[in-house]
Amino acid sequence: MEAIAKLNNCPYSPRKMRLLADLIRGKSVEEALNIVKFHSKKTYGLKLEKLILSAISNYQIQNEEVKIDETSLFIKSITVDNARQLKRIRPAPQGRAHRIRKRSNHVTLVIDSNEVEIVTENIEENTAE
Repeated sequence: MEAIAKLNNCPYSPRKMRLLADLIRGKSVEEALNIVKFHSKKTYGLKLEKLILSAISNYQIQNEEVKIDETSLFIKSITVDNARQLKRIRPAPQGRAHRIRKRSNHVTLVIDSNEVEIVTENIEENTAE
């Protein structure tokens, strides 16, 4: 059973957020939290740390009978998409104006348990025999 958490209109450039998202894709949740917490891009890390904790909480709500400490959760997928752009004008020489684009992004995080995949693999092997 997977759990999804979304972060909309995060005020950072999607290109810069993807650098940190690529580091944690496919890692276990504990390892991802450590990477995000101690990475040099701390401002991006704070948003992603909150998002991971939200996904864990969503997983716990969906699977009340399962203990989070005993399951091995991992980040199944994380996507960073473009969101709206705020367009601003900055004065330039000789009476001109240059456009400044302040970009933002949407982050979607999906976590899942490793144990579910192991069980389904065993079932597929037994049916093949």
